[in-house]
Amino acid sequence: MPHCIIEYSAKITENLAVEQLMHAVYKGANQSELFSAADIKVRACAYNDFYLPGAEQVFLHVNLKILSGRDLTQRKNLTEHVYNQLERLGIENAIITVEVTQTEKESYIKKSTVPAQS
Repeated sequence: MPHCIIEYSAKITENLAVEQLMHAVYKGANQSELFSAADIKVRACAYNDFYLPGAEQVFLHVNLKILSGRDLTQRKNLTEHVYNQLERLGIENAIITVEVTQTEKESYIKKSTVPAQS
């Protein structure tokens, strides 16, 4: 944890590599000091089809899925660090949103099918 999911309009990557988006989100999550660097996972999904009334039709949304137990100050700190890193990329004419979604520890399962290394 966390799972950092970036959803964005494909047009953004005309001027910015998706790797830069993912690195910015990773760096912001890491700067929050809520997680070990090795536990931060980032993935991205581009959208060609969407509708944003009255907008330039460009968006970037980051959902930071974390296990429950962090207080509001910690969650706000996390969103601010991630947003600040995205802002440094200089994305123009876009709607940028960042949110934290808490996952209940009691209902979360994580199992690895990767063989143990000897």
